Amino acid sequence: MKTTTGVALALALGLGLSQASSWKTLAPLSQARQEIGVAAVGGKLYVAGGFYASGATSDLLEAYDPASDRWQRLEPLPIAVNHPGMAAAGGKLYVLGGYRGPGLTRPTAAVQSYDPASGRWSQKKPMPTARGGLIAVELGGKIYAVGGAAGGSVGDFAVYDPATDEWNTLPPMPTPRDHLAAGVIEGRIYVVGGRNRQSFTLNVLEAYDPATRRWSSLSPMPTGRSGHAAAAAGNCLYVLGGEGNRNTRNGVFAEIEVYNARSNAWKSLEPMPVPRHGIMAAVLEGRIYLPGGAGVQGLGAVTTSDAFDPPGC
Repeated sequence: MKTTTGVALALALGLGLSQASSWKTLAPLSQARQEIGVAAVGGKLYVAGGFYASGATSDLLEAYDPASDRWQRLEPLPIAVNHPGMAAAGGKLYVLGGYRGPGLTRPTAAVQSYDPASGRWSQKKPMPTARGGLIAVELGGKIYAVGGAAGGSVGDFAVYDPATDEWNTLPPMPTPRDHLAAGVIEGRIYVVGGRNRQSFTLNVLEAYDPATRRWSSLSPMPTGRSGHAAAAAGNCLYVLGGEGNRNTRNGVFAEIEVYNARSNAWKSLEPMPVPRHGIMAAVLEGRIYLPGGAGVQGLGAVTTSDAFDPPGC
């Protein structure tokens, strides 16, 4: 595993940014992919589906072992999808919805579950609505599917119980959007950014409390974007990359911004060494992993994979 140095601490402080975080370059994906599903379980990182550089939809499932810095190809998805939601619960992986393609067409409600112990896929009860460009998170052993699009952006929100293989529809997200990101902090689901017909670079931050079944609006993200990744560590929500940047030729954001759920405040970190969109992130032992994605707005998949140790918020 090679270590790379981001922007120097002195420069970061000179720009008014917080303390520099440590980035590490990982072994690359075996094939370039973006608009992927990402989740961690059993000490490994898993990447499912997405777009290849050609724009074709992928059925590839790969697992990354941090101990060996190696990727392994596994049994492919029964249904190839791009822009799925993905989360882990009870030692298994769940790939939710997505588009069957070509492009952002043929949204599906399919729920595909992979058991790392047996190496086999199974089909579970479909989501209440078909959609792609959604986000999925695990909380309390259940999986929540948030937002997405099926012709237009939706605020659809539902929870899946792996124990009963049942879905329950929940109060919709106040701001319908897709290409969004989310994380769980202290029992609440924080959903950030995305796009809809009103804006390609939303800065909205909304949180859902399962105890009250209510949504709340919080301090907006400083840099609106979509196609970004988010990861929760401690009481902090880290938001990385994304697309829709009019100030760069490639249209991609390098910004990393972190939200403190206790103070309802944001601050900036040093930028990503390799800016990307079409990404998802997962946390393993406190480190945030960011595989694949694209280096230019639209199609432009890469094999790049890296990780960083978050400095706190």
